[in-house]
Amino acid sequence: MNPQFMSKKFIIIITFLFLIACDNNNYVPKPKGYFRIDLPKKQYVAFDSICPYTFERPVYSTIKPDRRDNAEPFWINLDFRQFNGMLHLSYKKVISDNDLYQYFEDTRMFVNKHIAKADNIEPSYYENDTNKVYGIIYDISGVGVASTFQFGVTDSTKHFLRGALYFNVLPNNDSLAPVINFIKEDVHHLIQTLRWK
Repeated sequence: MNPQFMSKKFIIIITFLFLIACDNNNYVPKPKGYFRIDLPKKQYVAFDSICPYTFERPVYSTIKPDRRDNAEPFWINLDFRQFNGMLHLSYKKVISDNDLYQYFEDTRMFVNKHIAKADNIEPSYYENDTNKVYGIIYDISGVGVASTFQFGVTDSTKHFLRGALYFNVLPNNDSLAPVINFIKEDVHHLIQTLRWK
């Protein structure tokens, strides 16, 4: 047999098989994607009330009193409704050095509850002598972590404020990363503008 004839016959058969193999009814769907998140422009307004502290909050957040049964005076929530997130702020009056130690220990304990899901817990210390704000900020990373950002700050004599950022969705922090980083900037701004009364 002629080798040229065989190669032409082979090409025709392969081409025919490709043509009949294409079936428009069998397709592979695109993998699930995530919605594009439009982040608002950063703008802040002062929060000043009967609380023994004041700070600047983002205009796209609202202040809500903490209505839980165990809530204490001056506990508030910063609601990021657009992102389905909430920054819980818990205020404690400092009476003794032991109180201050216990409040920071409680903050550390709440952070440590996330160890099972966390890839990393990065503490950083904050110090602002001018406004007498000192404390620790915990940046918690991990796909299934419920709270990615927590902090505890004090003036070291009378006031203590603890904050914890939560989202009201199933934790998937890879997809939430842009929003988490966006709100972390706002929480840093809150801490930087915090003033005690």
